Amino acid sequence: MKYPYIIDGHCDSLIHFVNGERTLQDPTEGGQWDTPRARSAGVALQFLAAYIEAEYKPFMATARGLQLIEGALRFLTDHPEQVFLVIGKQDLKRIPDPGRIGILLSVEGGEILGQNLFMLDIIYQLGVRALGLTWNQRNALADGVGEADTRSRLTNLGQEVVLRMNTLGMLIDVSHLNEEGFWHVLDLSKAPVAATHSCAKALCNHPRNLSDEQLRTLAKHKGVLGVNFYPQFLKESGPATREDVVRHICHIAEIAGVETVGLGSDFDGISEVPGGLEHVGEYSYLMDDLLKAGFSVKEVELIAGGNFMRLLSDVLK
Repeated sequence: MKYPYIIDGHCDSLIHFVNGERTLQDPTEGGQWDTPRARSAGVALQFLAAYIEAEYKPFMATARGLQLIEGALRFLTDHPEQVFLVIGKQDLKRIPDPGRIGILLSVEGGEILGQNLFMLDIIYQLGVRALGLTWNQRNALADGVGEADTRSRLTNLGQEVVLRMNTLGMLIDVSHLNEEGFWHVLDLSKAPVAATHSCAKALCNHPRNLSDEQLRTLAKHKGVLGVNFYPQFLKESGPATREDVVRHICHIAEIAGVETVGLGSDFDGISEVPGGLEHVGEYSYLMDDLLKAGFSVKEVELIAGGNFMRLLSDVLK
């Protein structure tokens, strides 16, 4: 079959570029994601995450986050023949582009804002269109999954950020957010949200995964979950394979509907990969597996990119 275009809801390759470790232009440099392999696999839109490392938190988080955003913009400027920035509905009309990959800038962790709501507008002006409210720890907005025992909802600032993101047309990412924060976001947000790189807790009881109740509620709010390829989120023990990714996709589709599930590889942010899905160039094998699992061609198109496209069409201005 002709493979559908792919939208990948999360990769951490940007940090390798900013640190001068890889150009993201040459597969022989190593790593799990680069533009040649992504294009060959049919990736039409890649969420490129600015992940702020723990050593920069809390006092240097804003500076590091801005450094990563600057690196992303430099990457886009240096390679206009290969990538382009997606900032609004008009840009979505260019997907899939026959020769270029759309890039949607995201920030993984609200620490970039410090305690200042105005910073949200600044990163929006710089082209950021998605924000994960937390990583695993607590910040001024909310608690991450590493703080689950606190049972804390969003702070006042966190609530302001959610509503301002709705106004601006930014995608709220609830991956890494604790469960109470998840419910609070869904109560507040006037727009659908995403868990860009998580899995199903019913199949692997990890704090980063979503329960069936969360999946159903995400579906009711027209949100999307991008299935993460990290083996520790796919299986509770032992190595994972591409079959485990399919297993999570099938479960989420059964519980929440096929319109709720997408792809969020977490490439270059995971230290292990599933067998048969070691890098972005192997996406075509996953498409074949989904067809073999009983999904129709139309359903595979939704999982591969259609669901994220619909979500972004609902959120972006």
